[in-house]
Amino acid sequence: MKNPMLKSMELRMRKLLRLILMSTAALAMSASLGVAEPLKVGFLYLTTPGDHGWTYAHEKARQKVQAHFGDKVKTTFVENVPEGPDAERVVRELARQGNKVIFGTSFGYMDPMLKVSKDFPDVHFEHITGYKRSKNMATGNIRFYEGRYVQGIVAGMMTKTNKIGYIAPFPIPEAYQGLNAFAIGMREANPKAEIMVIWANTWADPVKEADAAKVLVAQGADIMAQHTDTPAMLQTAEKAGIHGFGQASDMKSFAPNAQLFSSVNDWSHYYIAKIQQVIDGSWSTGDGPDHWAGNTWKGMADGYLVLTPFENMPANVKAAAEDAAARVKAGHNIFTGPIKNNKGKIVIKNGESFHDGNLWQDIFFYAEGIQGEMPG
Repeated sequence: MKNPMLKSMELRMRKLLRLILMSTAALAMSASLGVAEPLKVGFLYLTTPGDHGWTYAHEKARQKVQAHFGDKVKTTFVENVPEGPDAERVVRELARQGNKVIFGTSFGYMDPMLKVSKDFPDVHFEHITGYKRSKNMATGNIRFYEGRYVQGIVAGMMTKTNKIGYIAPFPIPEAYQGLNAFAIGMREANPKAEIMVIWANTWADPVKEADAAKVLVAQGADIMAQHTDTPAMLQTAEKAGIHGFGQASDMKSFAPNAQLFSSVNDWSHYYIAKIQQVIDGSWSTGDGPDHWAGNTWKGMADGYLVLTPFENMPANVKAAAEDAAARVKAGHNIFTGPIKNNKGKIVIKNGESFHDGNLWQDIFFYAEGIQGEMPG
């Protein structure tokens, strides 16, 4: 007769063995059915989604990604990642954590991502707004300047002082594209209007942005525009009783009387398309020379850039804005000559146009109507 204790242990061992066999069988069945682990996708954010501007737009897109793919994809993000060396550390850590797609959502992440991409050849790196690529690093962008051209037309028609305030971030191609497109639209509507520009040397700093806005208001600006990312400029405009435009996200809730419209970035189209390519095995860095965002650079016609309803403006201004938006969607090239710089020199000849390469290489000038000297 067996010892009761030995019998009890034997029963427990049999149960444990059955559990192991069942688990092994379940794993084998999952493998045979092709059940895979979710694709891990990481995002780097310059600020918090609570900026209600640039990062908020990326976060909304990430949420759309998760909703679209469901349990096929697992997304994560790291917020408040400064441009520079710290970005390299965060990118590297996301790669080590098993993320097979990493989106860096600020221009200054370009070089850190490029460096890390060489150490993780099996990871797909996606740099937003940059122009450098590698075998496993692609670039994507939105034609933000299209919305600023429409803004310029509205500003030129709305201003009573002929002084427009413009807060720019850093002197990079993207910023000059937007500033010059704004000036071109403004001068089409009002050849007497002038732009006073302040380079804030920041993407998102509500204190700096508000201070710059106050300076421009004190100098007589009655319409405000921005390429920085927080609602601070529009809030200043609201308090001053003047008008302006929102950036990256709809900022109407912060300035319901001041906002004329916002240019809203919808990154979900890009994110979903690129992640699907990774799943399908068709991902590539794209064609085109390295000096422009050759992989994907789309705008209003494709829903990447969306203009909110035109408000707080007369009917004729609204009609002009709608016409300008329709022309851009139909393929109108904003940078078609003759276009002069603010010194009176022709920079785009009559009958000629800037194309993508020019917009990255040859855009470093102040178009007619922009006051002052370019930053050194």
